Amino acid sequence: MSARLMILPACAPEKIRLVRIPEDMEEHEAYRHATGVISRVEERNPAYGWREIEDALDEHGFETVEFVLGPSLD
Repeated sequence: MSARLMILPACAPEKIRLVRIPEDMEEHEAYRHATGVISRVEERNPAYGWREIEDALDEHGFETVEFVLGPSLD
């Protein structure tokens, strides 16, 4: 079985994140669920950082995946 992954985009390449979607979640639900989790973190803590978002996503079954972003094509 292949891993189901989702990219969390960002304006700055170094802030792009990759997460594994929980096994019990449909792919079409994952984006809405993750953005809802992130939104709640932002509302509760205006000084949030990636660590707070990562912890909240982890509580909902998402798992951060390490990856290497290739070189810029500029």
